Amino acid sequence: MSRSVDPSFRALPLDRLADAALSAAGRAGVAHAEVRVERTRVGHTSARDGRLESDSDGIRAGLSVRVLHEGTWGFAATSGISVDHAAAAAAEALEVARISAALSTERVELAPEPVHIAEWVSSFEINPYEVPATERAEVLIDWTARLTADRRVDHADASVTTVQEDKFYADSAGTRTTQERVRLHPAVTAVAVDTGRGTFETMRTLAPPVGRGWEYVRGRGWDWDAELESLPELLAEKLTAPTMDAGRYDVVIDPSNLWLTIHESVGHATELDRALGYEAAYAGTSFATFDRLGALRYGSAIMHVTGDRTVEHGLATVGYDDEGVQGQAWDLVRDGVLVGYQLNRAMAARQGLGRSNGCAYADSPLRVPLQRMANVSLQPAAGGPSTEELIAAAGDGLYIVGDRSWSIDMQRYNFQFTGQRFYRIRGGRLAGQVRDLAYQGVTTEFWGSMEAVGGPATFVLGGAFNCGKGQPGQVAAVSHGCPSALFRQVRILNTNDEAGR
Repeated sequence: MSRSVDPSFRALPLDRLADAALSAAGRAGVAHAEVRVERTRVGHTSARDGRLESDSDGIRAGLSVRVLHEGTWGFAATSGISVDHAAAAAAEALEVARISAALSTERVELAPEPVHIAEWVSSFEINPYEVPATERAEVLIDWTARLTADRRVDHADASVTTVQEDKFYADSAGTRTTQERVRLHPAVTAVAVDTGRGTFETMRTLAPPVGRGWEYVRGRGWDWDAELESLPELLAEKLTAPTMDAGRYDVVIDPSNLWLTIHESVGHATELDRALGYEAAYAGTSFATFDRLGALRYGSAIMHVTGDRTVEHGLATVGYDDEGVQGQAWDLVRDGVLVGYQLNRAMAARQGLGRSNGCAYADSPLRVPLQRMANVSLQPAAGGPSTEELIAAAGDGLYIVGDRSWSIDMQRYNFQFTGQRFYRIRGGRLAGQVRDLAYQGVTTEFWGSMEAVGGPATFVLGGAFNCGKGQPGQVAAVSHGCPSALFRQVRILNTNDEAGR
C-alpha cells in the first residue's frame, strides 16, 4: 500500500523554516549547515491478567540547526517551530561553533554526498494511530485473558509500543528530504509459579519488533494465535525441565536468539567511532580496530554480515539519514573477514573511506546526530539447510530459542547469553527442554566455530527498540536478521550450579 507523509506534518512551514536557518548560517560563511524539523509520536499500552494496566500517548516536536564553521561543529535546538525560532537556533549554533573552534585542535571534514530532494515513507499498511485506542487495549486484554484461562499459567502480561516518526531535513548543499517511519513492538509474557518449590518460570513470545503498522498485530507477518496457543505447554515443560552438566556442546541457535549475539558482538563492534576510540558510552570501544580492516579473521569462511539501511520492515531502515545521506547496503564481514564499518560523514572523511554509508541518527530534534547502527544481519546460504537439518547435523547438543539476558565486555570480545528455551538434541532430534543454561564465547572463536548457516527460509529479522549510545544517552531502534546456524563445541554454563539434577 502506497502512503505519503502525514499531511499535518507536511502542513508545517518546512521550507520557510529551512530558508530562515540556512540563510542566517550562509551569511556567516559557514562551510556547511543543516536543519532538522521532527515530530515523533510514541504510544504504549499494556494489560495484565485480562485487565488494562496502562495507556499513554505523547508527542515530542522541535527543530535543530547544526553548522560546521572553521572545522568545528556548532549545534542548537528548540521546541519552538517558527521562522524566528529557526533563525535564532542558527545564530546560537554559530556561536557554539566559534567558541568550540577556539578550544578544539581537531578539525572536522565531511564526506561528499549527492543532493537529494525526496519524500520517503516506510513500508506499512495501517498506521497504528488510525486504529481506535479501544482496539489496542482490547487486543492486549484478550491475549492475557486467553493465557490465564489455562490452568498452567498463573499470570500474563502484554504490551505494545507504537512509534510514528516524521522528519524534515535540509542542508546548505541543497538536499531537502521529508520522511515518515512507523514501527511497533508487541510482546506477551506468561508466568507459571511452582508454590511447592518456591520457583517460577516465564515464557515470552518470539515475535520481533518490526517496521510495520497495525496489520502486524492483526496477523500479517506473524501468527499470534498459534504462538499464544503454544505458550502454556512450553511454559509448563520449562517449569519442570531438568538442567544439565556444563561443558562444550554443538549448538544450533535460532534467529530469535542469534540476532542479539549479532547486535552485541558484530553490530557495536563495527561502529567506526567505537573502533577509533571516539565513542565508549554504554557499549565500550571495539576489538575490531581500524588497522585490522581487511585482515581480521572475524569468523569462519561462511560468515557474511551486511549493514543495511534499506531492508523492508527494518527498524533502522530509512530513505535518508540525519546527514542527508541516502540509505544503502554494504558488507561488514565477507568470507569471515572484516571488510567494512558503519559510518557517518565525518568518520568516512576522517579515514579516507569515501562516501558515508548513512548511519547518522538523532533520537530527538533536540539531540545532535550520532553515528548509529544500521540493520546488521548475518546472511543465509542460498539453498542452505532447514533448521531441522541443522539439528540433525548437530547430532548431540543443544538448540537455543529466544533471547533473554546478555553480558559482554567493553571491547565486544567476551560474552555470555541466555535464552527463552534450551532444547537437548540427541541423535539429531529434539529431546525436550532443559533449563538454567547460558552460552559463553570469545567473539572471533565463537563465529569461527560456525559450521553451517540455514537457507533463506530460516531467515528472520529480529531486533530491539532500545539500543543505547552517546552521552547524554540516545536510544535507537535496530533490526538484525539471521538464519538458524550450527556452531561446534560452544561453551555451555550451568547458571545455578545444580548440574545433574
